[in-house]
Amino acid sequence: MRKLVYAFLIVGVLSLAGCTLPQMVKMSKEQQLTVTPNPLEVHKDTVEFDMAANLPVKMLKKGTVYTVNTFYKYGDQETALAPIDFKAEDYPNSSTEQPKVTKKFDFAYAPAMKSGVLQVEGVASKGSKTKATPRMDVAVGVITTSKLVKPVAFASYAGHGYNNQEEIIPIVIPDFIFEQGRSVLRTSEIKSEKGQQLDAFIASKNVTKTVTITGTHSPEGAERINSKLSPDRAAAIEKFYRQQMKKYDYKGKADSIQFIMKPVVREWADFQAALSAYDGITSEEKAEYLNIINGGGTFESQEKQMAKLKTYKKVFKDVYPKLRTAKTEILTIKDKKTDAEIAVLAKQITTGQAGADALSFEELMYSATLTPSLEEKAAIYEAATKKGTNWNAHNNLAAVYIAQAIENPSNASSLADKAQAQLDLAARINANAPEVNANLASVSMLKGNAYAAYNSANKALSGGLRGDNAAGVNGVKGSAAIVIAKYSEAVSAESSAANTADNLFNKGLAQVLNKDYQNALTSFGEATRLNSNHAHAYYGAAVASARLGNADGVVSNLTNAVKINPDLKSAALTDLEFSKWATSEAFRNALR
Repeated sequence: MRKLVYAFLIVGVLSLAGCTLPQMVKMSKEQQLTVTPNPLEVHKDTVEFDMAANLPVKMLKKGTVYTVNTFYKYGDQETALAPIDFKAEDYPNSSTEQPKVTKKFDFAYAPAMKSGVLQVEGVASKGSKTKATPRMDVAVGVITTSKLVKPVAFASYAGHGYNNQEEIIPIVIPDFIFEQGRSVLRTSEIKSEKGQQLDAFIASKNVTKTVTITGTHSPEGAERINSKLSPDRAAAIEKFYRQQMKKYDYKGKADSIQFIMKPVVREWADFQAALSAYDGITSEEKAEYLNIINGGGTFESQEKQMAKLKTYKKVFKDVYPKLRTAKTEILTIKDKKTDAEIAVLAKQITTGQAGADALSFEELMYSATLTPSLEEKAAIYEAATKKGTNWNAHNNLAAVYIAQAIENPSNASSLADKAQAQLDLAARINANAPEVNANLASVSMLKGNAYAAYNSANKALSGGLRGDNAAGVNGVKGSAAIVIAKYSEAVSAESSAANTADNLFNKGLAQVLNKDYQNALTSFGEATRLNSNHAHAYYGAAVASARLGNADGVVSNLTNAVKINPDLKSAALTDLEFSKWATSEAFRNALR
């Protein structure tokens, strides 16, 4: 009898479960499932969304569990996502309140997933018994606008260190000393070391701009005599200089040299400087001379007062002779090779017709700027890498490889590898060089590593990169920032980037992804004005117009886009950005 009672109990429990689960499945039709965003969107190669699930009141029965299973189905494949479990025990008030859960989901994106559907399946269970609902579509497809980004690379060249402008070199000849009260340049001075130095300079026929001669005098003597000594002493040096130019057959070259005479008359500056350097008297005794100078009066009256000082004879003997001089300063133009000569020698070096020492390192680096040919630049920079340990030679060779990769996308991978090898060498010498980090950013972008590109670009910019290189690497940073979904930073970087159609397109794209649609239209418009054949800029403008609800903008921009690039027709037909207009006649006419 007891066994029979047990049997009735088991049957009763099973009957209760069998009744409960179908009832839960029936009530699940009233469940509220909200997916945000809908359609789904891909960012950073990942699709992320939130699902809010609200069950009807009284749906959960004691001891039951209701599981929402989620799948993304595309083609004949599907990706199962984490379940949402509603356990009755976790919702004690489910008889009067809706059980609610909001859960974050994500899955790795693949291009085949663009057209697909997000589905859910409800499973009611109690113990080992389960009953499932039919699958239900809750979101359709994936918006792939972030994938429109144009990868950007830029070749950052480091400075060559060569000054190709005219350089003025000052040549200072030691002072010629004159006898007291005289302005005759003595033979002993001409034959002295300084005289020979001046003669040797004149003999070399250096290109000379000016010869400035400053004649001075010592304080003693009448004002009339002193005022004449200074210019006469300067004139004596000029006379000697002109005689030597005639001797060395300067001919017309002499006419281009400007002689500047600067006679110093009745000035105490030179005396004060000489007195300060003189150690033959005490500082107190020096002060006596300075007090006279600072006390005012005529030059001659001050000199007469000095003559009464007990140290005057000593100063007259040791200091005054050094003031009877003529100072000569020559401004000459540094002798340099012409650009044509440098270019020819560089070509000879790279072809083995001349030795590496035919040009200095700086001249060789500069020569690369004189040719537009990337092949010739590469040969020059390769030769430069062999002239010692110089990071900028390796960096610039890498920059050429990057430039070649930009011009030849089909060969970009191998060129990026060659650039990487040179940058590794450059970094061993100077890892903090901003140009090196800028080029590392470009190489990373060429290799598809946006995270590394972003980090290297930041390092380059914070390291002091300036000018065109900074503008170039901002374009690299902007494109990398879009790939890794840093859209605000992308807008900022692109606002400082080089003015190219691709950079302006990326700026507009970043603004779309940052929900700044009106400014995005402006950026796309600037891109098409710069390059009227930039099909993707028109396509981006169509996306911005769609998000603004502007049907005319969608149609007109798509018309321009597919006219330039017919391949965009199929992209637009499956692009959920345009789903609102997909059935309109104007939309379909635009894509014919």
